[in-house]
Amino acid sequence: MSRLRVIELANAFIGPLNFEARGAECICISGPSGSGKTSLLRAIADLDEHEGNVSLDGIECNGLRAPDWRRRVGLLPAESDWWYEHVGEHFAAVSEDGLKQLGFDSSMLGRKVLRLSSGERQRLALLRLLANEPQVLLLDEPTASLDPKNTRRAEQLIAKYRRKHGAPVLWVSHDPRQIKRVCDRHLRLRAGRLQSARRS
Repeated sequence: MSRLRVIELANAFIGPLNFEARGAECICISGPSGSGKTSLLRAIADLDEHEGNVSLDGIECNGLRAPDWRRRVGLLPAESDWWYEHVGEHFAAVSEDGLKQLGFDSSMLGRKVLRLSSGERQRLALLRLLANEPQVLLLDEPTASLDPKNTRRAEQLIAKYRRKHGAPVLWVSHDPRQIKRVCDRHLRLRAGRLQSARRS
């Protein structure tokens, strides 16, 4: 069971922010466009400059090399990058169960990335992230480009992963119904500050 602690985290868009995510807890973060949701996730992943401190299981972000931190704290951006021509080239190892759960079979690995729909790319980006076995998941609208059936598939795979690995999840979402389904705690970000939101 991992524990993520954020202490006085701040940059030009957010903060200072203080909160903690423990074990398999899923914290959903919502808020208007421009409120700093993506900036928050990128700061925790140490992709953007920030003040304050982020630690995982007592190990501070600045105590690790950036690549080592980002393997432990995995970010799924709203639009993921792809570097190679074929899907399979982006995976060191692929979970057959994960492919199946997301509606694919092994033939997907031979497909060209440019021929994929945005929804297919996003589901595969999620699977690629989970293959690295991060201790924390930072998810920036991971199902925004998915239809309802594939949204549920992704939600179920994320839930299975966080329970199995005891991984805290920070999940940015604009969908109130999704937030109600997946979150243990709901925080709203407004003008760079976090507020607790009552679950309806």
